[in-house]
Amino acid sequence: MARLREFDEQKALDAAMHVFWEKGFEATSLSDLTSKMGIQRPSIYSAFGDKKELFEAALRKYTQFHASNVRARLQKKSSVIEAFRSYFESIVAEEYEEGPKPNRGCFCLNTMVELAPHDTKFAILTREHQMYLSAIFQETIERGIRSGELDNATNPLALAQTLVVSLIGLTVMMKSRPDRSFMNNSVESILTLLK
Repeated sequence: MARLREFDEQKALDAAMHVFWEKGFEATSLSDLTSKMGIQRPSIYSAFGDKKELFEAALRKYTQFHASNVRARLQKKSSVIEAFRSYFESIVAEEYEEGPKPNRGCFCLNTMVELAPHDTKFAILTREHQMYLSAIFQETIERGIRSGELDNATNPLALAQTLVVSLIGLTVMMKSRPDRSFMNNSVESILTLLK
């Protein structure tokens, strides 16, 4: 008879996601994982496989959460321009909030930099997330075209892809905590693409 797992797999995966997100793949040890996940190595291997498989599961959990969060934020406002403004401004604002917090950036982008250049699987996974974000942005832009808020001549796919590139650049820049006015000016310039 199979033995029942004595831990919450999703809770353990969430803990692993936060460790990997903060430290990256290479810098995260199995001791870091067992400590934060509250389970022993045999349980990790039994439930998730090896460290790389656990990392992949954590990354997939993150990208699903991130994409649904982006979609929800862009759907909150009826104005497409205001939705993008609110979204991009929040990325900057969240980094400059008071109080100590880890400067983790985006888990997917961190993976794109750390693993994607030499691991095909992670290159594909991070590229899929970029494409998914582009599809969410494109849906939002098309909504703006239908409502008449955005010009009919707008190329929704090209604009969506450009906004994803802008998002990636903005997120990477935030890791070095540049002067806030630098980032605010950049957001204003990004938003002119919608006009």
